[in-house]
Amino acid sequence: MQPRFFINHGGGPCFFLEPGPMRDTWRELEAYLRGVVATLAQQPRTILIVSGHWEESVPTVNAGAHPPLLYDHGGFPNYTYRLTFPAPGAPEVAARIGTLLSAAGIASATETRRGWDHGVFVPLKVMKPCADIPVVQLSMQRGLDPAAHLAIGRALRPLRDEGVLILGSRQTYHTMRGFFGGGAADQKAEAIDAWLRATMLDGATRDKSLIRWEDAPHARAAQPHEDHLLPLMVAEGAASGEAGTVDFQGHALGKPISGFRFG
Repeated sequence: MQPRFFINHGGGPCFFLEPGPMRDTWRELEAYLRGVVATLAQQPRTILIVSGHWEESVPTVNAGAHPPLLYDHGGFPNYTYRLTFPAPGAPEVAARIGTLLSAAGIASATETRRGWDHGVFVPLKVMKPCADIPVVQLSMQRGLDPAAHLAIGRALRPLRDEGVLILGSRQTYHTMRGFFGGGAADQKAEAIDAWLRATMLDGATRDKSLIRWEDAPHARAAQPHEDHLLPLMVAEGAASGEAGTVDFQGHALGKPISGFRFG
């Protein structure tokens, strides 16, 4: 049985920048990501990842056998647009995902041409640099309704017994202007991160709390556009009712970021 995770994937290709202040601010997160696979009781058969960088009208699964990379990070050095991550896709798992969503009454779609965005290949290149585990990416659904994404996660719950590791990939804090501010911005960031950490521990009330995440202290100060938070809903939905743990707690550019594990 595989656990489910919500991971932070940093800023663009941050883990592969040349040495310097920007690389250093993500060292803590990089070290954590490098150790995730070693904590698993069994190596996954496949990794299913939901990145906040892909939205479609219905949840859409990338069923490509060998997806290319989509270098959708902007303003970074030229060498970061030559990164590679040659993991195979898993068309059979993609088909299984569609079947599970259909059984739950959730319309979905399949596509084979889109590349993996940096919310996929950047953290996975750190976690599994040998790229020997097949990967499937699932999009978020436009509208970013928390309840809908929790339902998607619940529909995919059987995958954990089929050797599939489910990852939500984004960032618990994502306000670009706030990253470079201090004082009140820091206090607001700490408040919402503390709320998230407490919420993840309580399996009995977590779903209801996440549906109303905007009511959390300073929620919109940390997430002005919730695409950075919705992958958490899918990972949590696949573990609805189960206890969660804070698997990572650190800071980047002075702001708190946390990662969670379920199961």
